[in-house]
Amino acid sequence: MRRFFLASVAALALAGGHAQNVQKGDYGYLYCHMSGRGEWTAYALSRDGLNYHDLLDGGPVYDVQKLSPIEGGARDAFICRTSDGKGYLMVTTDMCVGKSKQWFNYGINLLRSDDLIHWTSTTFDFRKGPDIFCDPDSPDVYKDYAGIKRVWAPQIFWDPAYVWPDGTKGGYMIYYSLLNPAEDQYDRVFYSYADASFTRLTKPRVLVDWGYATIDADINYVPADGLYHMLIKKEGGTPGIFAATSDKLTGPYKIKDENDYVKFEGNKKCEGCSAFQLVGDSTWRVAYIEYSSNPKRYRICQADEYLQNFHSPVTLEGVAHPQHGSFMRLTKEEYERLQKWSDEQMKK
Repeated sequence: MRRFFLASVAALALAGGHAQNVQKGDYGYLYCHMSGRGEWTAYALSRDGLNYHDLLDGGPVYDVQKLSPIEGGARDAFICRTSDGKGYLMVTTDMCVGKSKQWFNYGINLLRSDDLIHWTSTTFDFRKGPDIFCDPDSPDVYKDYAGIKRVWAPQIFWDPAYVWPDGTKGGYMIYYSLLNPAEDQYDRVFYSYADASFTRLTKPRVLVDWGYATIDADINYVPADGLYHMLIKKEGGTPGIFAATSDKLTGPYKIKDENDYVKFEGNKKCEGCSAFQLVGDSTWRVAYIEYSSNPKRYRICQADEYLQNFHSPVTLEGVAHPQHGSFMRLTKEEYERLQKWSDEQMKK
């Protein structure tokens, strides 16, 4: 009954016009992530959302050279369902430090699939400027896009209230951090909108500018208080992963409590946060990478139903090389299809 109630609440929230990614499935969980041993996207499965095992032995789930054509590397994978629940979307940072030997990149990849196995990609190289966007006559945030050096950690949030110029309603808000050193003093979080085809993108608009660098934003709608909650890595003020809220998806976002943040790791550095809920549970789990230890540790802590009061961190077990990624609930059919695919590929 509780599972049915939570599903009904989620359905009512969507019907009420709240922006939210579609949640579906009560059999298992997919952890879709950058591999810690290379710059590609990997999968892991779990029945309970806490104990995972690698698919394909942690290898790439698609041809990263083909689908990340700028640098041939994919980082920071974020996955979700299409707004009708019939397909799947992914966004990645097109970046390969292993090849470039520098922490710069120039674009992102928007991927789409009908089965979680076969993917197509549309790549946006931000250096090319206004012509790559579907609204070239809109105002520009930069005088010259060619100097962009970072387009990091994109994520997706379905917004049913967004209206396109032709009157079509609904768009995928893609949010990410940008740095253009010639015009920026620090990384800020921006957003664009992608259309239903997931191949067209609007120009960047500022989402977060707090006067210091912020990256790795993760937004969730929290039914308990009816607010949009953003977890974000602050690199100014008190560094760490903080929570900010807004009554609108596009902000403004304000820090809820400067004393309530993910601070279990002491002086060790953390980033790549991803919040998710277990089936039948109104509280939250928050995953993140603690990257200043050797080896790095991928951690999952708990939060209450308001996505606050972080506590009880544990290290993710069962995944050989976890890194920045995201989580999605699966149906039994989806779970078994992915497991069968992995088993068959490993036999070859």
